[in-house]
Amino acid sequence: MKPYEEMIVGQVSYRTFKQDVDETELVWHRDAEDRIVEAQHDTDWMFQFDNELPIAFNDIIRIPKDTIHRVIKGTGDLHLRIVKHVSI
Repeated sequence: MKPYEEMIVGQVSYRTFKQDVDETELVWHRDAEDRIVEAQHDTDWMFQFDNELPIAFNDIIRIPKDTIHRVIKGTGDLHLRIVKHVSI
């Protein structure tokens, strides 16, 4: 079971992480393709690459394939737009 709800339109995914998600479900992982991720609203949820400090979802985040990363829970729901298979 995934810790988010997802709607996929072509190469774009829209994901919602609910405010009541268990933080233990937000695990470190890597993706098989390049991605661009952006929050669809102001949020205090954070993003973190392995061995780096967490960063805010203020700008577009580029994630190269096979790069370990995670989402860090904030308040309220988190709404993301994710574009897959992009050249980074």
